[in-house]
Amino acid sequence: MILPSAPAASASSAPASEAPARTKKPFYTSLFFQILIAVFLGIGIGHFWPDIGSGLRPLGDGFIQLIKMIIAPLIFLVIVTGISAVGDVKAVGRVGVKALVYFTAATLFALVFGLIVGNIVQPGAGLNIDPSTLSQDAVNAKTGTAPPKDAGAFLLGVIPTSVVGAFANNSLLQVLCFSVFFGAAIVVVGRERCMPVIGLLETVLELFFKIMAWVMRVAPIGALGAMAFIIGQYGLGSLSTYALLVAACYGAAIIFIGLLFVVAWVYPRVPLWQFIKYSREEFLLALGTASTESVLPRIMTKLTNAGCSRATTGLVVPTGYSFNLDGAALYLSISLLFLAQAFGHHLDLGQQLAALGILMLTSKGMAGVPGSAFLALSATAGALGIFPVAGVALLLGADRLMDSMRVSVNLLGNCVATFVVAKWEGQFDREAMLRAFRGEVSEGEPGIEAPALPAAAGVR
Repeated sequence: MILPSAPAASASSAPASEAPARTKKPFYTSLFFQILIAVFLGIGIGHFWPDIGSGLRPLGDGFIQLIKMIIAPLIFLVIVTGISAVGDVKAVGRVGVKALVYFTAATLFALVFGLIVGNIVQPGAGLNIDPSTLSQDAVNAKTGTAPPKDAGAFLLGVIPTSVVGAFANNSLLQVLCFSVFFGAAIVVVGRERCMPVIGLLETVLELFFKIMAWVMRVAPIGALGAMAFIIGQYGLGSLSTYALLVAACYGAAIIFIGLLFVVAWVYPRVPLWQFIKYSREEFLLALGTASTESVLPRIMTKLTNAGCSRATTGLVVPTGYSFNLDGAALYLSISLLFLAQAFGHHLDLGQQLAALGILMLTSKGMAGVPGSAFLALSATAGALGIFPVAGVALLLGADRLMDSMRVSVNLLGNCVATFVVAKWEGQFDREAMLRAFRGEVSEGEPGIEAPALPAAAGVR
């Protein structure tokens, strides 16, 4: 069972007539309001003073580095304490398998849906690009000339050669792999025997949440710097150059988000709009910094407080950052057809199915890899041999314009995946979710009072 925080417990047990009056804070103290103002200021600075805006990049990069500083240990602590609370290694394995099944289905659907949109809209038709005018140098500069990994190399890369190295390099999948082994070892040895270790980890987790609270105080500054840099560097005017491609991607994203609303309501019975309202600070910060990593610790906290077990959240969310990039999948499939059409090629059904299979492999593990979208598209273009790999450079100007689309769909898709897998595994408390949406769950030290649900816990 989820143990509510002290304020939540007192509020739920006291009669309605005796419930203490909630003090409403001034609107300007809200993190959501501060980030919103910072984003608009960043847009204004980048548009009217582009040189100044471009120079503010260190503010955004510095904030993201502060977040990255705590991501790896936080994932380790959340997963280990969550698995130890579940007390069932087989249940943890089921969560992992179910998450991968969901991720594969969601990615496949996103890629197919993107191909359908690309065929209908035809965003690259009529451009008639001359291949002789292209240079591979721009793509190499963006990707660092790093070759895309094959499936075997990617799977081997999940296993850390050094535990210390995994934490030092902030390799989330490697940290997750070690965390699962560590948590499983605690379960096998016995929770009672390992209580000193578990108690220490719980205390350290509380300390990391306190650090996270401090870091979030400077989130508006980070959002301002990141948005000012994006607008100052690329400008609002570049929207017109790729108008049809941008419209196709954003239109597909809106429809896909609508489908996520349906999935969330039909199976785990989650009113997704209320969850977005509950997590509006995290979504706005992700949009402002163009990075889902900037909100990884906070969104895991919100999902735990909203009724998902700590173990499920700790396993699904970090894994989804590499395996469930729905927004990136939409972008890749639409962009592939855009490039083919720009060079005057019409891909038949067989070629599109081949491209679908290649993108299913190359799209995995994209999170946090510089130029990963260009790597995936370059690998697909090279395998199909229909248009020159250097043609991927045509997307350099549009790539930044797609950040908001990719970030919002990726983040929301991973949240829905967590709710679905938690419900599927019987580790979702809908009443706790509704209490969180009503503001009855303390946000002071999030997630500390909410250990994982037992595998056989009742689900409403």
